[in-house]
Amino acid sequence: MVEIIRLLLGWFDQFVLIYFLLFNSIFLVLVVAGGVEVIRARRQVQPISLDEVFAYPLTPSISVVVPAFNEELSIIDSVHGMLNLRYPSHEVIVVDDGSTDRTFALMDAEFDLEPCEVSIDESINVLAPILGTYRSRVDSRLIVVRKVNAGTRSDAVNAALAVAKQPLVCMTDADSIFDPDALLLVARAYLRDPERTVGVGGTIRAVNGSSVTRGYLEDAKAPTTWTARIQVVEYLRSFLLGRVAWSRMKALIIVSGAFGVYRRELLSELGGLDPEALAEDAELVVRVHKHMRDSGREYRLAFLPDPVCWTEVPNSLKQLAKQRRRWSRGLAEVLWLHRRMIFNPRYGRIGMLALPYYLFFELLGAIVEFVGVAAVLLGFALGLVNTSMAIIVAIVALLYATVLSAVTILIEEFSYRRYTHPRDLFMVAIASLIEIFGFRQIHAYWRTHGLISALRRTESTWEKPDREGFSSPGTAARATASTVVLDA
Repeated sequence: MVEIIRLLLGWFDQFVLIYFLLFNSIFLVLVVAGGVEVIRARRQVQPISLDEVFAYPLTPSISVVVPAFNEELSIIDSVHGMLNLRYPSHEVIVVDDGSTDRTFALMDAEFDLEPCEVSIDESINVLAPILGTYRSRVDSRLIVVRKVNAGTRSDAVNAALAVAKQPLVCMTDADSIFDPDALLLVARAYLRDPERTVGVGGTIRAVNGSSVTRGYLEDAKAPTTWTARIQVVEYLRSFLLGRVAWSRMKALIIVSGAFGVYRRELLSELGGLDPEALAEDAELVVRVHKHMRDSGREYRLAFLPDPVCWTEVPNSLKQLAKQRRRWSRGLAEVLWLHRRMIFNPRYGRIGMLALPYYLFFELLGAIVEFVGVAAVLLGFALGLVNTSMAIIVAIVALLYATVLSAVTILIEEFSYRRYTHPRDLFMVAIASLIEIFGFRQIHAYWRTHGLISALRRTESTWEKPDREGFSSPGTAARATASTVVLDA
């Protein structure tokens, strides 16, 4: 029996090593390719300046849609930031999704809301009833929609889509703020290829620890907790460089729900977001690919590294665990829902490259990594570990992780220099090392847990993460003042 276990462990060790080498080699290629593309884009002379985009009469108007559920800590700063974006014509639609805190009251006090009538697009699937619509007397570009909570973020987004009237729609979150020129950068991508471009995604970065005043990022700083600092490295590596590479290969299947801009007519054709999907952002992108290819239309879905959305990431392991379990389950549901696209040449690089990669490496990779760690521990307990193989795997893992993190941080430093304080960059570098030992293994457990819940088809609900709000003294002061006025 011992010999059988030893043999099985030996085979599994070799499988894990081959799998690990293959996955990390592919990911390293993606990161390097993304880095090369970022550097190329930064050095490229743009044929259209942002000033020209701003002044151009055919620059399309944009509806910025913001779902909000119990967002009293950040909603005022966020809305100010959206309204103050440098753009020739845009509206902001905030959906108070059945909030039980002072989200609506604070907006009413800050922006002087009054009831208004708007037309509703019936082609957008909205589950919970809309209770009322309001327009700001301070800034008529702001519309607030109040609705009953349906338990999903996507239903709130759909309510905003049903009200939106502009040709482009930008989806974001109430705990997010944009760089001032973010929309202009996206609009320039549409103007370059107006016939084919149907969707554009932007970069997501962690706002935790940074200074924000009235929706404007004054000073980018590294987060104060190690949990959030590790996510800075993840976001740079996967949500920036990785997606740039996939976009370059015309195989992008994930655009973050915090920053995605689509043609409104296309969203109307699709009926909006899937209200039952946990990973509604990824599901939408895959559905766009399917819809466009099934209808035989040429199209372009792109990811841009320069327009940045700063969003609050989980500061605690408990909140991060909830998020990552949801992401894993959401990915499993998307892949199952669109399983007929996988390895289907009808869908080109999406079906033959992107979806298989996310299935075998992003989704099932968590199980391989988690079971691999468990097998090593079992082997040690039984005295059956192949010591030389374990050392080889450990060294290879360390080298790959170090190279990936070093490439990521170097590209950030030489291309963007978002963190102007040397201490912040040093903390991010240390966080990249902490990620290798312990965090990745815990993360694999969370992802495995999410996959198991998807396989068991247990009931799933959208769990809103706890927020701490932006680092902005003004926000706290306005919130306190509003409390006094509203409670009087």
